[in-house]
Formats: sequence, structure tokens, C-alpha cells
Amino acid sequence: MTSSKDKSDGGPSSLAASHDDGREIPTRKLSIDDAPFGAFHRRLAIYSCGGPFCDGYILGIIAIALPALSKDLGLGPGSTGLIAAASLIGMFIGGAFFGFLTDIVGRQVMYTLDLLLLVAGSAAQYWVHDSWVLFALRFVLGIAVGADYPIATALLSEFSPKRQRGMLLAAMIGAWWLGYTVSFVVGYALSTDDASPWRWMLASSAIPAAAVSLLRWGTPESPRWLMSKGRAEEARALVHSHLGSQFEIEELPPVRTEWRAIFRGHYVGRTLFVCIFWSCQVIPTFAIYTFAPDLLRALGARNPTLGAAIISLFFLFGVIPAMALVDRIGRRPVIIIPFAVTGMTLVLLGLIPSHSSIWVAACFIVFAIFNAGSSVLQWVYPSELFPTEVRATALGFGTSVSRIGAAVGTFFFPVGLLHLGVSTMMLIVGGFCFVGFVVSMAFAPETRGLSLAEASRSIGHSTGG
Repeated sequence: MTSSKDKSDGGPSSLAASHDDGREIPTRKLSIDDAPFGAFHRRLAIYSCGGPFCDGYILGIIAIALPALSKDLGLGPGSTGLIAAASLIGMFIGGAFFGFLTDIVGRQVMYTLDLLLLVAGSAAQYWVHDSWVLFALRFVLGIAVGADYPIATALLSEFSPKRQRGMLLAAMIGAWWLGYTVSFVVGYALSTDDASPWRWMLASSAIPAAAVSLLRWGTPESPRWLMSKGRAEEARALVHSHLGSQFEIEELPPVRTEWRAIFRGHYVGRTLFVCIFWSCQVIPTFAIYTFAPDLLRALGARNPTLGAAIISLFFLFGVIPAMALVDRIGRRPVIIIPFAVTGMTLVLLGLIPSHSSIWVAACFIVFAIFNAGSSVLQWVYPSELFPTEVRATALGFGTSVSRIGAAVGTFFFPVGLLHLGVSTMMLIVGGFCFVGFVVSMAFAPETRGLSLAEASRSIGHSTGG
């Protein structure tokens, strides 16, 4: 990382070449979109990815803990589904409210506070003895998880160089799946015939949340957000301090943050696209893998808990190639092709029921790899398609809508398994994948290689990047 002390005073034309006679030739500064990927970007990416890691862990560990806690607390299918969906319901509020709040008060303030709520809520689960108390705690955790999505994603996208922006935002999804996978491994390691380990499983999420909250302390504010609020001098000083004085941020007039802006003009179509494709990705994911052990057992797997832990690894494997491809071949192929593959895989499971563990595992592995691959666009598209003054608002709203869909699917999935059967449920969730395929074919834009200003710019709506 280049220190601003090694550069000039930071004026608009402070970088200059010289004529032979000594006269300076003013040159324009480089945009922060063109900054080389450096140590500062690396640290910010790691700290930002810590939140999704905790989120994935919290939402994944419940899948392993559910069978034991349901037995211990005497829960029926409806109550079990409600507990499983509690965090997803909380994310509706966390994403919608805190995304908008983040666009008003800034990214830095919210960046650490939401994780402190994760620490407290996670630890409190150890002492739960009532299903409604557990529901309340999981609901609060969902609020904190939903808040972190727009906060961390907006901050990272607004610092990221355009050449690596897709990869860095995709890495956050990778961190989510890493946390999800680790939760399955920890849950399997803690699993015993005794009912009590579910308390340790749920409370264990306090450990990574506490570690990440400490790492995030002192992270700078987004210069783009500062500029959008008329704090140009602070924005420039921050850029020079962390990226170097040869880089400049585009100066734009202050823009007021209005929640309704994501439903105006060109942005209403983008909002609908984000909400639909995001929902079509997460509904099958949460419905299936929240109840992965039960589902694998119904499909004939011999060791459903171990099978769920192993298959979760393939979600992580699926993100890795997508992280590289999203900046190389573009956003559209990375979202369209996986939707088609996952839809066909789930339909095959529904139409060709089998008690062969190999067949079941193969189908779920294919689903996991391709579903995780397309999931990298969940934070890439909302970050790129909306301007700074409503970027976190759009991210939060997309999170909220998608999680409400996932919560409904998660709540009804165990009931559907009981009354409709596993084959019918596979066909239903597979249908969501095909809806995502059609919508993405029709409306997914290509934003590879564009600056944030170029990607978010819309006719008739003057905005910054």
C-alpha cells in the first residue's frame, strides 16, 4: 500500500510529468476504481468476509442441532419449521431497516455494532429451555445477520478496484459457505446420543463473531458514502491515506438517501430482478439444507448427518471457480447456467426416486456445486446496479425479500415432506430454479469491467458510483 506521505499534496493535478525546460505537464489522477489490489484491499476483504462467515455458521448449525433440540424441547413439525425459519424472518427486518440506516448514518458505524449483537444472541442460546425463547433469540440473530449483508458488502464494493470487484464480492459468498460448511463439521463433531450438545452447537457461533468484531474495529468509512453526503474533503483525505495520493474519487453533488429511489425509473426493474433471482436461489437452498439430515434419510442415505456435512463441502467447492469466472467470462453465464443445472438436478430427484445412496449423493453434490456458484451474484449484482446513496438500501431490500421467501419455504418444507412426500417437494423447489433461469435469461445485465458509476448509472436519474 502506498502512503500518501510519499506523494504530493493531493491536489487535482499534483501528479505531473515535466517538459525538458522544467515546466510541469498536469496529469489527471487515477480513479479509485483503477487502484491496484493491495494490502489494504486484502485486509478489508478479510474483515468483510468475517461477517458472512458468521452468518453462514449461524444459519448452518441449526440444521445439525434441530433433530436433538426438537426431541429435547418436544417440538412438532410446525414448531420445528418455525424455529428453523426464525433467523430468516429476522433477516427481513435486519436487511430492510439496517440497509436503509446504513445509507443514512454510514458504513463504519454499523460495521462492528451488528456483530456484537451476534455475540450476545449466540451465547444466550446455551441457556434456552423454551421453544419460544429460542425462536426469539434466533429471530434477533437473523436481524443482525440481515444487517451485516448490506453493511459489509456496500463497504467492500465501494473500495474495490473494478478488475477485482466481482471476485472480492464473490469471496464474501465463499466465506458464507465456508462458515456454513464449518458449522456442519462442528455440529457433526459435537453430535452424540445425548440431547444436550445442541446447546453447545448453537452457542459456538459466539466465538467467530467475537473474533471478527475485534478485527473490524478501526475500519475506515467509505469515501464514496462520504462524497455522497457532501463531505468531499474527508473522502479525498481517506482515499489518499489508504490508497495513495495518486488516486482520486469522482466529485459529485450530495444526494439525499430516499428508500423509494430503488422503485423509481430504471431502478424498479433492477430491484425486481434482484429480488426474484435471489429468492429463487435461496428458497431451494434453505428449504433443502436446513433439513438435510431428514431429507437424506428419507431419500435412503445410510448416515444422513455425515452425508449432510460432506455435501456441504461441495457448496464451498462450487464458489471457488465462480470467483474466478465472474470477472473473466462475466456475470450472465455464471448465473444462467447454474440455474438450469440445479433445476434439472432437483427435478431428476423428484421424477426418479431412488434409495441408492450413490444416486442421491451425486444429485445433491451437483446441486451444491452449481447452486453455490451462481450464489456469488447475490451480492455482486445489488452492489453494482445501484448508486452509493441507496446501495445498502437495495442490498438490504433484496436480502429481506429473498429471506422471507426462504423462511416460508423453510417453514413449510417439513410439513410438505410429511404430507406431500419427498418427490413432490423436490419438484416444487426445482421449479424455483427454472423460474430463476427464465428471469436471468431475460433481465440479467452484464456489468463486468464497468466502474461502479458506469454500472449503476441510469437514464433520467443522476447518481454517483
